Amino acid sequence: MVDLLVSEDEYLKAGVQIGTQVKTKQMTSFIYKIRSDGLYILDISKTDSRIRIAGKFISRYEPSKVLLVAQRQYAHQPIKKFSEVVGTKAIAGRFIPGTLTNPELPNYVEADLIIINDPIIDQQAMKEAVKIGIPIIALCDVNNRISYVDLVIPTNNKGRKALSLVYYLLAREAMMNYGKIKNYEEFAYKPEDFEAPL
Repeated sequence: MVDLLVSEDEYLKAGVQIGTQVKTKQMTSFIYKIRSDGLYILDISKTDSRIRIAGKFISRYEPSKVLLVAQRQYAHQPIKKFSEVVGTKAIAGRFIPGTLTNPELPNYVEADLIIINDPIIDQQAMKEAVKIGIPIIALCDVNNRISYVDLVIPTNNKGRKALSLVYYLLAREAMMNYGKIKNYEEFAYKPEDFEAPL
């Protein structure tokens, strides 16, 4: 087995693997097992490898043209921190319709890549990204439909600790691939820095 970006224990402690009790057919290949209480458990080795792929994918784009979107409260701090570290843009909270499609709007954003926290909640941003034809990376739980997602990162996209760990790892991978850090030790942040306050 490939070495994970952090220990299996860290992934499990953060609850990255915990899915919902409802699954879509499209997410079946990312499921490791179903727990006795009916919760689907994600395969963290697949989460890990997708974070690596996403880091490479992100680094193909100018940071200022990468946009992160999250309406879910626990994702606000992680995406803001990611943007601060990597130099991307972030919209935490309500996504105003037309943000990507209407240049007349004062809050119009030009993006070449979008990272979405949850395809269900952030569907307005998804729709607009599809309309203008930019690639979509999305954090997807087992209940997500992924028809328009170009790169799925299978993860618990609702939990506070899971979100901070995933965005921390994504930022670290992006910085490695941009050549801003030579190794993980040079990354001056901890997962806690990405964590939403309670």
